[in-house]
Amino acid sequence: MKTILYIIQKEFKQIFRNKGMLPIIFVLPLLQLVILSNAATFEVQHIKFGFIDNDHSVSSRALIEKFQASTYFDVFTNFPSNSQASKAMLKGEIDVVLDIPQFFERDLQKEKQNHVGVTINAIDGAAAGVENVYITQIIQNYNQHLKVDLQQISDQKTQAIRIETIPLFWYNETLNYKTFMVPGILVLLVSMITLFLSGMNIVREKEIGTLEQINVTPIKKSQFIIGKLFPFWVIGMGLLTVGLLLAKVIFDVPMLGSLVLMYAYTSIYILVILGIGLFISNFTDTQQQAMFIAWFFVVIFILMSGLFTPIESMPPWAQLVTEFNPIKYYVEVMRMVMLKGSGFLDILPLLIKTLLYAIVMNGLAVWSYKKTT
Repeated sequence: MKTILYIIQKEFKQIFRNKGMLPIIFVLPLLQLVILSNAATFEVQHIKFGFIDNDHSVSSRALIEKFQASTYFDVFTNFPSNSQASKAMLKGEIDVVLDIPQFFERDLQKEKQNHVGVTINAIDGAAAGVENVYITQIIQNYNQHLKVDLQQISDQKTQAIRIETIPLFWYNETLNYKTFMVPGILVLLVSMITLFLSGMNIVREKEIGTLEQINVTPIKKSQFIIGKLFPFWVIGMGLLTVGLLLAKVIFDVPMLGSLVLMYAYTSIYILVILGIGLFISNFTDTQQQAMFIAWFFVVIFILMSGLFTPIESMPPWAQLVTEFNPIKYYVEVMRMVMLKGSGFLDILPLLIKTLLYAIVMNGLAVWSYKKTT
């Protein structure tokens, strides 16, 4: 035990002596949490909007005013023709074009229905889908008022039946995207820092030649690995603590579940990441190699974790691959505990999978580490 404590003490001294690494470990992750949580939004605002009003009637102006009243659209002047609107979209000056046909109001009064054309720049498919939802909601709202305005006096004797929906939003009543994103970004930062540090740690010993000196000492392999990885386990738990404080103070993210349960799961999850980092370091000779390999896996883990895109929307083979993604489990647990107030039994299946993952990865890491004398 004394040997492990000496190694741990040596590791902490080595970490705090490196003045260049301290900002990377403690400052940059917190700045990234603040910046990414504000930048990674699913909302689409300041949509550049143009319209072609071929009718110039009261009804067409009322429809355009609906878009002007929306906070999502920046309304531009009326285009005189479709060709000019197409040129403006080609140059990137507008994102959406609303084409109101001629005799729009007359046909509404006569036929009780009409059509308008909507052209959306769909280079960014996700943004185009959100813009289409905004446009549909505005036109539906316009239709509700139009039915009342165009109703004939003879029809007013019969009261139309209206079905109204009263939405109830659970777990995120204000529909604030930061409530959804902050727990996931906190997972991302804890994972990246602990993986990179543990992946480059033993490699650094190889580069400066101290690993050979340690190998000829009577220090056991298990003692060396525990002493090497424990400081980074502490750093990961510390990053989680500071991140949770920022999430509450700056973003007011609800924390409905047990903090003890959150820390207990995180303590096991960090063991998974440390095992992966140690496994990578055993097969690399330079810190650059370890960084590139770790970054390769981090990018895949992040993009397939459900942090930015729903796992349910992925193809079946990709959903199967995500079962081997530890970040997926951590993101799901953090959101369940923080936002839903889930308990131990709720996260137990994920906890068992993470524990098995930790045993397998650390077992492989210990097995692949060769202590030569």
